[in-house]
Amino acid sequence: MKQNDNSRRLILIGCKKKYSTLSFKDFENIPDLDIFDRASSFNHYLDYLNKSDQLNYRLENISPCGPELFVNKGCDDVVRGVINFVSNDYLGLTQHPAVKLAAMQALEKFGTGSGASPAIGGHFNYHQDLEIKIASFFKREAALLYTTGYTANSATLQCLLKKEDIAIVDMGVHASVYEGCLHTNVKSFVHNDLERMEEVLIRVKDAYRTKMVIVDGVYSQDGDLAPLREISYLTKKYGAVLMVDDAHGIGVIGPTGRGLIEKEDVFDQVDIISGTFSKSLAGIGGFVVARPEIIRFLKFQARQHLFSAAMPPSTTCAISRAIELIDEESHWIDKLRTNVNYFKSNLLDLGFVIGNTQSAIIPVKIGDPALTAQAAKFLFDAGIYANCIIYPAVSRKDARIRMSLMATHTQQQLDNALDAFELMKSKLPVLKQ
Repeated sequence: MKQNDNSRRLILIGCKKKYSTLSFKDFENIPDLDIFDRASSFNHYLDYLNKSDQLNYRLENISPCGPELFVNKGCDDVVRGVINFVSNDYLGLTQHPAVKLAAMQALEKFGTGSGASPAIGGHFNYHQDLEIKIASFFKREAALLYTTGYTANSATLQCLLKKEDIAIVDMGVHASVYEGCLHTNVKSFVHNDLERMEEVLIRVKDAYRTKMVIVDGVYSQDGDLAPLREISYLTKKYGAVLMVDDAHGIGVIGPTGRGLIEKEDVFDQVDIISGTFSKSLAGIGGFVVARPEIIRFLKFQARQHLFSAAMPPSTTCAISRAIELIDEESHWIDKLRTNVNYFKSNLLDLGFVIGNTQSAIIPVKIGDPALTAQAAKFLFDAGIYANCIIYPAVSRKDARIRMSLMATHTQQQLDNALDAFELMKSKLPVLKQ
């Protein structure tokens, strides 16, 4: 082992004074440490974060998902009431009486599980109903369900793209997309950079069997939108296929909450639509919408769908009811947009940098990771629960506090959060220069 490797090993195992410069990424694969030593090393780091009150991950909630939570932070084992800005329950439908009733009725009628994978006995009429509903929601004929939103991307892409193909991905896409592309060729382009995207399309035009451009509708870290109309034009110009993951756009973007695809009116230009039910649609699981022949192919070839038990009846029926409520009670979308505009405007007035967000995700950019961790702790102590986002989720110099707004936040709750931010800027040097 080289000397610098020895030094790195010592730092990662026990030199606490260096922990403030590290991140989870440093512990992914430490050379010459077996699985037990790697786990032990990482546990030392987690202990450091916990003792310094900076471990804001996997906190135990002991109340329902909503605009307020009761949280056991763990470091002091004290339950605290906080205003919740970490949930993606954008429309608050996880607590809607009609959604809960649909889940309870399904539980009473069908029990707790499907008992099998979809191909060999686990596909029920409530699954069929949800597939029809989510396809129709996007003005299509066919859709496929997955047990997680993550596998909706990873399983679909692993199935469709092989060594003869290439994925052309925006650098800001979700981790599930990158996992789905592990067995194919990949070219990435700088986030939302149409010039770089076109350069890649030109270079690969005649070199691969299938060329697939993959973007998010709403990007989860910055809350900004893809220039989808221009992307769809360039994709078709160079004979490529377009896939859009609009997990954070559903219920948030578009006149009727059908996401960026609706806002830009490119329903007929997007070949594959993916997303999750775990945000505005009040459940868990994911979906892919595409041509009927693609969906039928995936039903029997996408391994994570084929070999996973089907979604339980309570979740499936609750999601179906949530989809109906998007149209039946559109005032939730209006309320969310009112909250977002109010909160963004006031943060800007306070001098904070929030980037180009155009969604319910609001990143308060601070820059320095250690300072961002201090800011997250300050906010939590003030009763504001927000996500501390640092490397590798974002670049080392682009750490931020990420906040997700909900339609069910009251103005008083938003004002309490704004008061906490105003106080924080007087105590910590958090205004990014």
